[in-house]
Amino acid sequence: MCLCAQGGVLTFFEIIKAILMGIVEGITEWLPISSTGHMILLEQIIKFNASEEFMSMFRVVIQLGAIMAVVVLFWGKLWPFGMKQGRVISKPSVWNLWFKVVAATIPVLIISPLDDWMEAHFYNYITVAAMLILYGALFFVVENRRAAPHVSRLEQITYRDAIIIGLWQCLAIIPGTSRSGATIVGGLLLGLSRACVAEFTFYLAIPVMAGASLLKVVKFVVGGSVMTGTEVAVLAVGCVVAFGMSLAAIRFLMDYVKRHDFKFFGAYRIVLGIIVLAVAAATAIF
Repeated sequence: MCLCAQGGVLTFFEIIKAILMGIVEGITEWLPISSTGHMILLEQIIKFNASEEFMSMFRVVIQLGAIMAVVVLFWGKLWPFGMKQGRVISKPSVWNLWFKVVAATIPVLIISPLDDWMEAHFYNYITVAAMLILYGALFFVVENRRAAPHVSRLEQITYRDAIIIGLWQCLAIIPGTSRSGATIVGGLLLGLSRACVAEFTFYLAIPVMAGASLLKVVKFVVGGSVMTGTEVAVLAVGCVVAFGMSLAAIRFLMDYVKRHDFKFFGAYRIVLGIIVLAVAAATAIF
């Protein structure tokens, strides 16, 4: 009975940790402040009682909850079929949008084999802090020099724009960069409005994050790893919480960019990056 009670307590604490990770993932995945970076920092504070193989998968697969929030909120714009006079019709504008999303995803597919190498060499708080500060400064530079946008609707995005934004998205392979942050910077430089580039960034996440999650699961299974009951619960809870928080974060960002620029997020990144470096320096000294 003591062992069962102890196991129940351990599982409870693991679920609490999963809830915290889901909250962080759901909020930071869509705001340009780096979800992976925040999760790395959170993992310095809370440690899961799980294998490193599971944690490597968990950090990516938890994003499925965030993806589902995009699908739910933008279903009408993403589903390429509709009904008219009792017949199923195809929506050319939606298909065109998806073709541009695919075009923007190609660069990420090309560099995806580097994911494991980057995780092994740069998955640490120093890299996260440096990227937080760098892209925070970029937001200020881009916003200060930015002219009036000439692309305010998704259908105005060209294939050239989509591919260039996709190239910017590749930079998110470095922890702390932020996938949304990189694509937003790229889109702003191309002359997209803040609302337009934010929405396009949401759509780009669907194939990229779904593909990355599938690849992680395959590697986990092929590698011979098996999830414990607690790990299954942790993954499920993390995804559900990430879904709920993502619904709120996406609505917030779409409303925010209608009236504000991205300088606030730039300042947040810089301040957080400095704090992380200061704590790291203090820890090394003392």
